[in-house]
Amino acid sequence: MPLARLRTVIELVLGLRRHDFRAARTFMDSFYPGQGLLPRAISFTGWALKLMWRLIPETSAWASFASPVSRTPVWLRGKDPFENHPFDADPSARLPQQVEVVVIGAGMAGSAAAYHWSKNATAGQMLVLEMNGVASGSAGRNEGLVVMGRYYYYVHHTVLAHLDRTRSDLSAAQRDGLAHEYAAAYAKSAYANAEMIAGTIEREGIDCDYVRKGWVQAANPDAVDRLEASTRMARETGFADWVKITKEESFEKSGMRTAGPSGFSIGAACWHPAKWCWGLMRIALRSPRVQLFTRTPVTRVEDRGEHYAVHTSRGVVLARCVINAIESQTPQLFPKFHDIIRPMQTQAAWGESDGGTMRPGTGISGDRAFFGRDEHGVIFGSDATRVPDHEAGRNQPSRFITRFLLTELRRQFSVARIHVRNEWSGTVSYTPDEFPIVGLMDEKRLYMVGGMAGSGSGVSFNGAHHVVKTILGLEGPDYYPERFFSAKRFGPARRAPTPLQPDLEAE
Repeated sequence: MPLARLRTVIELVLGLRRHDFRAARTFMDSFYPGQGLLPRAISFTGWALKLMWRLIPETSAWASFASPVSRTPVWLRGKDPFENHPFDADPSARLPQQVEVVVIGAGMAGSAAAYHWSKNATAGQMLVLEMNGVASGSAGRNEGLVVMGRYYYYVHHTVLAHLDRTRSDLSAAQRDGLAHEYAAAYAKSAYANAEMIAGTIEREGIDCDYVRKGWVQAANPDAVDRLEASTRMARETGFADWVKITKEESFEKSGMRTAGPSGFSIGAACWHPAKWCWGLMRIALRSPRVQLFTRTPVTRVEDRGEHYAVHTSRGVVLARCVINAIESQTPQLFPKFHDIIRPMQTQAAWGESDGGTMRPGTGISGDRAFFGRDEHGVIFGSDATRVPDHEAGRNQPSRFITRFLLTELRRQFSVARIHVRNEWSGTVSYTPDEFPIVGLMDEKRLYMVGGMAGSGSGVSFNGAHHVVKTILGLEGPDYYPERFFSAKRFGPARRAPTPLQPDLEAE
């Protein structure tokens, strides 16, 4: 046994890559909050040694890996219905010379924009350009949840932390009040987004394995006070989707063993995210006002006054408006958004498994990972580590993280058997305040839906509707007021004073 353990340790060490060391800092800060750097490093080192010498080697008795393990996300197995569209059906197809709107990216936001345009536009053409396939980016690489967005307390917490760093001109009470305004605006838009998705699936008959049983989120044992505060704030503000449940209720809903109470998002749902995007795109393409070109990367967007020149690998298209829906890859196309849109790598794996005590149809997050179960196996994942702009979109999962997560499957769900067949990574985008950007990127007609901090299903559908509605000049509720959601609140993208950032140029 010691020799087998030693072989495992050597294998793990030799398999380490650059991202493993970046992710180590993320896990260290997450596992040991509130400690100084040296105590965190010592605690993390002890945990890592225990993991490599004892816990990971013990998984070899019940966990195995395919040879090779596929890097295709479980949601993207099988045939892509929009592979090389429209060229497979029409090899002579050419990009139009001029359109009303170009959408860059065909993930959750891009597919939603196409859908909303097909339902609302009475004139003008929308062209969707995708560098790979529909839902091939972060939309097809996630855990498969329709979230109600981040709960009110969480948004208030992240925005307030940013205000404390950037708005010394305001008093503490003013910063707190402003953070509450942001949280209320976000929660209102996210709640509407979730109901819009549910209604669209039912009305359109979109087959995307949608099951609405909520989302259990285990609280860190050291953060029970925060759970109490967050659920109390939810009640007090009227955004009461977020509630506290006992560990017994948590096990009944999810099958997850927890040390104490958990948070529960009542209205969250599970689904197949790629099928959702494919369903929206199928409906959109029934309209003569929507076109899709996959395998067509955009290389540059040039402002030519009345139009934007969108440069692609297949030629140039002129558009009156552009919608950027590429999330974490935004800084590669728009360098001024470096450090405004921050790519964060997450990863997941799927394996055929008995599933242990894990319940299907419910979103599940432990204090260190996320999990989900289908009829054939389980999905599990973790990490949220910033990567350089040029690594956004890459598929570079860490085997070390996957093997660590196997120990969590046994600990929290008593999984007795798993054969890992798929392992992948994706990048989501965060902003400095972890609050999304929905609206203009410039002072003209260049829009974006991005910076959704891993909560894309909680923002993208309603956010894309807002942008389409704005372009078409349609009436309706304003769920994304510029005061809160504009990119102007950050650095070089700023053109006017906003609540989050003093007008330094005016000073």
